[in-house]
Amino acid sequence: MQNKIIKVNATDNVAVALINLKAGDVIPFEGEDIKILSDTKSKHKIALQKFESGDRIIMYGVLVGSANGVIEKGDVLTTENVKHQSEKVFGRTEPFTWTAPNVEKWKDRTFNGYHREDGQVGTENVWLFFPLVFCENRNIEILKDIFEKELLKHKVNPHQMLLRSLVSGSEETEVADKSADVFGNIDVKFITHPGGCGGIRQDSESLAKLLAGYVNNPNVAGATVLSLGCQNLQISIFKDALKAINPNLNKPVLIYEQQQMGTVDEMLSAIVKDSFKAITEANKAERKPAPLSKLKVGLECGGSDGFSGISANPTLGAVSDLLVALDGTAVLAEFPELCGVEQELVNRCVDDADGEKFLKLMKAYEKSVVDAGSGFDMNPSPGNIKDGLITDAMKSAGAAKKGGTSPVKDVLDYGEYITKPGLNLLCTPGNDVESTTGLVGSGANVVLFTTGLGTPTGNPIAPIIKVSSNTEMALKMSDIIDIETGAVIRGEKTIDEMAEEMLEFIIKVASGDIQTKAKLLNQNDFIPWRRGVSL
Repeated sequence: MQNKIIKVNATDNVAVALINLKAGDVIPFEGEDIKILSDTKSKHKIALQKFESGDRIIMYGVLVGSANGVIEKGDVLTTENVKHQSEKVFGRTEPFTWTAPNVEKWKDRTFNGYHREDGQVGTENVWLFFPLVFCENRNIEILKDIFEKELLKHKVNPHQMLLRSLVSGSEETEVADKSADVFGNIDVKFITHPGGCGGIRQDSESLAKLLAGYVNNPNVAGATVLSLGCQNLQISIFKDALKAINPNLNKPVLIYEQQQMGTVDEMLSAIVKDSFKAITEANKAERKPAPLSKLKVGLECGGSDGFSGISANPTLGAVSDLLVALDGTAVLAEFPELCGVEQELVNRCVDDADGEKFLKLMKAYEKSVVDAGSGFDMNPSPGNIKDGLITDAMKSAGAAKKGGTSPVKDVLDYGEYITKPGLNLLCTPGNDVESTTGLVGSGANVVLFTTGLGTPTGNPIAPIIKVSSNTEMALKMSDIIDIETGAVIRGEKTIDEMAEEMLEFIIKVASGDIQTKAKLLNQNDFIPWRRGVSL
C-alpha cells in the first residue's frame, strides 16, 4: 500500500501529503498516530509537531520558513500560517567530501554526436539565423518563411484543417505531407529578440555574449547574422564576444549589415544565396560515437509542484552525479531558486573563490530585486503555491536537488561559457525560458527540464527533455512530457533506478534516435535576460 505522507529528511518537522487527506484521518507514522486536522490536498505539507509563532520550519533538512502563529500538529501549512525564512550564509563553514556513484556500467557507453573542431560534440546539427538588433526581426521572419517553405518537411496544421472544414462545410480534416526535406542532416532554425538597442549598453554586451555562446554551442554548425548598423550591439562587439569565448572558432558565420547593403531585396538575395551554399556544406556532417563525458546537461525546472522536490528533481540530481563521475558536465541555474541552500553550495565549491563569486552574484541579484520593490520571497508563482510550494526557501530547497551532491567545479555569470567539466552553477533568473536560454548560451547541449504542472518550453538549438514529477500530469499532457517520475512517488522505483532510466533516455536523444516532444511541437523559445532599463 502506498504511504500517505513522507518525511524527506530525517531532521524535518513537516511531512508531504502523497495523497489527498481528509480532516479526521489518522495516519500511523514513525511509531505514532498523526491526526489530520484539515482537508489537505496531495503535495501540501503537514505539521509533525506543534509550532508556536516564530518557530523554525525544517524541510529537506534546511530552514524553509517560520510559523506565523500557532500551527497545531497534524494541520496543513499555508501561506497564512507560514512565512518565508532562510538561513544566514557565511563563507565555507565545513570541509566537503564526496563519494561518487559507481559508473562502471556506463564508462564505455557512447552517444552518436556531431564532432566539432574545438573538441565539443553536438547532439544536434543546426544552422542558426538571428539578428543583432530587434530592427532586423522582420527580415529574420521573412527568411524563416522562405527557408522553411522550401527546405523543410511541413504538414498542414490540423487546426487549420479543422477551420478549413468549418469554412467549407466539408468533413476534410486529414493532414497530409506537403513536401520532403531537402536536407536530411541539418535543421534550420530562426530566433528573434527585443534587444540590441534602446537599453543600457551593458544589456547589449550581455546579449552579444549570449548570442556568441549560441554560435559556439556544439549543436550549431554555423550561423547567418543580421545587423542594421546603427544599434548598440555593433558587429564588432559581437565578434569580440565570439573571440573571447573561442579564439579559434572555425565555424562559418555569415554577417550582413543592412545599412551597408542598400535595399532589403538586395540584402535578402545575397543572404539566401550564401546561406543555402553554407547549409548545403553543413549538411555533410555525420553523427559519430562520442564518450558520455562530452555531454553538457543543463538542469532546469518550471511549473513546479509539491512533488518536484521529491521525485523529478532528485532524479535529475542522481543523473547529474552520474555524469560528473563520468567527467561530463551538469549546470544548475535559477539563482532565485537557490535561496536558502547557499551555505551547502558554498561548502561544496572546490575553490573558495568560486564560493565567494556565488555569494556575490546572489547578493547583487537579490539587491536588484529588492530595489525594484520585490524580493526572492515573492518568487513562488500562484501555480507553485496552489500545489504546495508556499515559500521561496521551500521551493528552492526542492529545486536545488537537481544539482545532486557532487563538488561545485565552477560558478558562471549569465553569458559566461562552460570551461570546466563537473557541476557548474550559472546565474540566471528563475523564469523558465530566460533560464533555459542562458543554459544553452553557456554551452549546454541537452537540457533536462522538470515540471509538476506542465510547461511546453523548448529551445531552437538544444533538445529539451521534459520530465514530469507525477503520473497524472504526464498522462493529461502527454504531448509535452518525455519521461515521468511518478513511480518514485508510488514507491515503485528508487531515485537511482529512475536516474539510470533517464540517462538511457538522454543517450537516445543525444544520438538523434528519439526526438523530444518540444522538438516535435516545434517549440523554439528564446528570451534573453535583460538586467537593465530602457533608455
